[in-house]
Amino acid sequence: MPVKQQIGIVISNKMQKTIVVKVENRYSHPIYSKTVIQTKKYLAHDALEECNIGDQVLVEECRPLSKKKRWKLIQIISKSSLLS
Repeated sequence: MPVKQQIGIVISNKMQKTIVVKVENRYSHPIYSKTVIQTKKYLAHDALEECNIGDQVLVEECRPLSKKKRWKLIQIISKSSLLS
C-alpha cells in the first residue's frame, strides 16, 4: 500500500517537536470553472526541531503519535527567506 505524502508550508513551530503544515489543494469548480483553493492544516512530528515558519516541507502519514498528530517530517524542500 503506498504511503501518503504531502508538500506544504510550515505555519507554526511553537510546540515542542511539532510543526503545523498548511497544504493547499487547487481544483477547478465543476460548474463555475473557477479555480478553488482548499486549505488543510496537519500537525507533523519534527524530531530535530529544524523547521522554521515559511519553510516548504514534505510530510508523510504515519501511525498516530498523539491525539491529532499523524504525520512526520521527511525533508525540508526549501528554507524560508524570513529570519525567525
